[in-house]
Amino acid sequence: MNALDLLIEQHDEVEDLFEMIEKAEGEKKTELFEELADKLAAHAAMEEKLFYPAVKAKETEELLVESTEEHLQIKRVLADLLELDTDDEHFDAKIKVMQEEVEHHAREEEEGKLFPKVRKLMSGEELDQLGSEMESLFEQLLSEEPRLNVPAETEEAAPI
Repeated sequence: MNALDLLIEQHDEVEDLFEMIEKAEGEKKTELFEELADKLAAHAAMEEKLFYPAVKAKETEELLVESTEEHLQIKRVLADLLELDTDDEHFDAKIKVMQEEVEHHAREEEEGKLFPKVRKLMSGEELDQLGSEMESLFEQLLSEEPRLNVPAETEEAAPI
């Protein structure tokens, strides 16, 4: 799968999870939140380890620095949420804040300048190869409960 298509698909999945969490209660809400937390953590790690380094160029560097700073903000809210029960009075407010940050980040990548610049910098074949590598890493990371690593990743933005 093309790297950009993979990222868009994951953005859409996360958006759907936010909506399901909003409607869920009890154990189901907790299960959905853990799924969301794992997918967000794996997605961020995959972008930071493979996608951002692969698309780093003079034309994208500033956008990538901004993206890693956005990841840092999302990780900080996610780390806070991981310490709360889903029935805590602050959980819904914090998850709403995180949802807004995630949606802003996804929109900026997709509709802003990053994805259009990447399309110009990389061939379809290069994007397909990168997408395959990203998909493999994502699946590997998901199997390791990546949400548990997030609190240790909240000091500074990932290097690109």
